[in-house]
Amino acid sequence: MRELAARPALLGPRGWALLLAAVLGLTVLVPVLHLLVPPGHLLHLPEFYVTLLGKFLCYALCALAIDLIWGITGILSLGHGLFFALGGYAMGMYLMRQIGREGQYQSDLPDFMVFLNWKELPWHWAWSDSLALQLLLVLLVPGALAWVFGYFAFRSRIQGVYFSIITQALTVAAMLLFFRNETGFGGNNGFTDFKRLAGFALNEPGMRVVLCVLSGWVLVACFLLARALVQSPYGRVLQAIRDAEGRVRFCGYDPVAYKLSVWVLSALMCAVAGALYVPQVGIINPSEMSPAASIEMAIWAAVGGRGTLIGPIVGAFFVNGGKSVFTVWLPEAWLYVLGALFIAVTLFLPQGLVGLFAQLRKKVRR
Repeated sequence: MRELAARPALLGPRGWALLLAAVLGLTVLVPVLHLLVPPGHLLHLPEFYVTLLGKFLCYALCALAIDLIWGITGILSLGHGLFFALGGYAMGMYLMRQIGREGQYQSDLPDFMVFLNWKELPWHWAWSDSLALQLLLVLLVPGALAWVFGYFAFRSRIQGVYFSIITQALTVAAMLLFFRNETGFGGNNGFTDFKRLAGFALNEPGMRVVLCVLSGWVLVACFLLARALVQSPYGRVLQAIRDAEGRVRFCGYDPVAYKLSVWVLSALMCAVAGALYVPQVGIINPSEMSPAASIEMAIWAAVGGRGTLIGPIVGAFFVNGGKSVFTVWLPEAWLYVLGALFIAVTLFLPQGLVGLFAQLRKKVRR
């Protein structure tokens, strides 16, 4: 117990310096380069790259959530795309109500409801005109679903590949449900054509910068929270569950409570990422629940280096940056490149890019 109680420093001096540099870069450089540097100047940051950076920050938050449940606790989830999409849909419902009569049909109802001949809002849209209540739903709905699913799965001691398959089946079932028009979530097209957020126009340059910077702050806050949890006695138990769950149970700990708590926390992180993602990208539809979306999250964590917290963040930027390049230059080859990258990391870089950097640094020091 004395070893579990020992708690190392949260970050070393170099780690704090890098973290501070990242925060300052997001908070200062992005607004300055986009808003103050005139368009056409070499240092001007176009709106496209501000939105792209915001997307990558949301993806990085999802990768961090996957690392908590997979890299630290040893539970591979292939269904976190569901929690990401639920958070996005909760935010999207509010954004759709903010359109008001500016839509195509000039109705108080969203355009897709008018098109489908809906006469009034469904019951689950009752709070959709309140930002505060919808933000509460961003946390409550994915959190409640994660708790119910996790409680029965962990109590039944479902582990390994069986748990991964069940999580994938859960997200596929939800995707098929959201594809149906009668559910009131826009069917195949989902939600789009957003106008305002909290009274501010989403197409304004300043609003884009605010959302991007906010995404960065949330990522940093979640990283510090995850780091503190991992280096606490609670985190030591999670890692012990990953390495030998039977021994943890024999020592008197309840693995169900620990796994359920970190599972819900991981789901909430993905939901927050989805809520930040939707106003920046401008669309949310059931494709965000596809199995491929959840598998990509696991690939980000594996490529960056699972179990390191910072590695999945690096992996999310690396993989999605490569995706942005390849889908422009060689769009047909991207899926092959992604598959080859995952195989190469599995065979030759089990510790991911962070492990590779650590090995290179040791060689340089020698």
